[in-house]
Amino acid sequence: MSDETEAATDAAPKKKKGKGKLIMTLGAVTVLGGGAGGAYALGYLGGGSHAKTPAEEAGYKLVPKSEQKRGGGGEGGKEGEGGGAGKAPPPGVGGDKYASNYYAMDKEFTSNLQDSVHYVQVGIALSTPYEETVIENVKTNEIAVRSAILMALGDATEDEVFTSQGKDKLAKRLTAAINATLKQKEGFGGISNVYFTSFVVQ
Repeated sequence: MSDETEAATDAAPKKKKGKGKLIMTLGAVTVLGGGAGGAYALGYLGGGSHAKTPAEEAGYKLVPKSEQKRGGGGEGGKEGEGGGAGKAPPPGVGGDKYASNYYAMDKEFTSNLQDSVHYVQVGIALSTPYEETVIENVKTNEIAVRSAILMALGDATEDEVFTSQGKDKLAKRLTAAINATLKQKEGFGGISNVYFTSFVVQ
């Protein structure tokens, strides 16, 4: 029995040493992996500079949030011109990384709904994180853009226009239609969102 007791006592410390080494090894791997991941995220590993996107190669520049035009009813500036009259908000955490440039389409859009006696009339505004070139492209190709919007509205159903989820889906479809038109005409879309400034169903 004494041999069995000694064997049991010898086995117990060995297990503890094995677990301790395993925990220390896992801890070291975790620390080193976290450090390497942090270095990669900061650009110290993996080339340091990011590859240009097709938009950047085509000359479209994303506008940093710090350069966003601010609205405000200051002197001498029209609404939407960003005359600098508005004060920048206090710094916060989160939010979009890039500024949004907005453009409200002048006329409202009216279209019959698919398989329905109802029709929809909407006002639309567009946003892009890119500089003014994208908005200029929309203005230059406004007839084609308006046609794409009307075609997409004509595919809308009653279900889409009577619920919030349906309106969100419709806004995404309009964004895709506008970007497809701009890509065909200018080689690049750049519109990130469509917003409804008015929405009437009759």
